[in-house]
Amino acid sequence: MERKEKKTIMEQYAQHKGDTGSPEVQIAVLTERIESLKNHLLVHKNDNHSRRGILLMVAKRRKLLMYVKRKDVSRYESLLQRLELRK
Repeated sequence: MERKEKKTIMEQYAQHKGDTGSPEVQIAVLTERIESLKNHLLVHKNDNHSRRGILLMVAKRRKLLMYVKRKDVSRYESLLQRLELRK
């Protein structure tokens, strides 16, 4: 993921100007990184180091999603729709 892509994702999901650490931003960035690694793994099937990395990212995203769900269910549901994740 390039800096420009990451910056646009952060701007889209930011709660306020300059927001880089809110759970929504973190989840969106992780989702983009997971998608790019998923495409990498389709080509390089034996890349077990990247496979481990994607598993760690998915676990971290799941924890962040559970945090958002615990704090505010409506934010959680809107985030799932915006990122086109299924639960």
